[in-house]
Amino acid sequence: MSVKASDVCAFTKRRLEFLIKTSNESGRKAALANLRRGIGHKPGELPELWGEFLSQMPEEMYGFSGPSQAENAVYTALTLFALHQQGHELPGDPMYREGVNLGTAAARLIIGETDAESAFDRVRRRFNMTATASDTEEFTQHLRGLVQLMRAKGIPLDYAGLAGDIFLYQNAELRPEIRLRWGQELYREYDKLTHNRKDENNEKSE
Repeated sequence: MSVKASDVCAFTKRRLEFLIKTSNESGRKAALANLRRGIGHKPGELPELWGEFLSQMPEEMYGFSGPSQAENAVYTALTLFALHQQGHELPGDPMYREGVNLGTAAARLIIGETDAESAFDRVRRRFNMTATASDTEEFTQHLRGLVQLMRAKGIPLDYAGLAGDIFLYQNAELRPEIRLRWGQELYREYDKLTHNRKDENNEKSE
């Protein structure tokens, strides 16, 4: 049975919802701390993380000569979520929000900035470095910076969807398609935000 991006999304969503909804507060804190320690490491390097991303994983997602693309995708999404969640209490303030894709969340970093155009230029440069990464390791390194900015502003991200994107991104033939979609998301949200700002300014001047 071949693994699909939708399978990776669905499994990651289950792991995220478990972390968010569990009543075991001490267990949740320990899991998130372990996942944060996993950033910069490859799946499997830290045994204390195995259960956080491998528990109940469908066997077809397993790698047999190193981490599989599915394991890489799930691991990257969960470790970045743990970083993003730091400083935000669960279950009341989750930084996982279904439907808030990568481009949309990045564009929302301009919210509250006085000079939206200048702020967007800074975001776009960082976003472009992330989107043009040649492998998962480089992608994670650049995305970490974006996530830290999102964390500071309390902007959530769809980490289940991100896992699916990362799964596909590891296929070089699919990268142009994924990059285009990220770019479309970025500019669609930016145009919407700046259009709304212009409308507000027009109303104030009337």
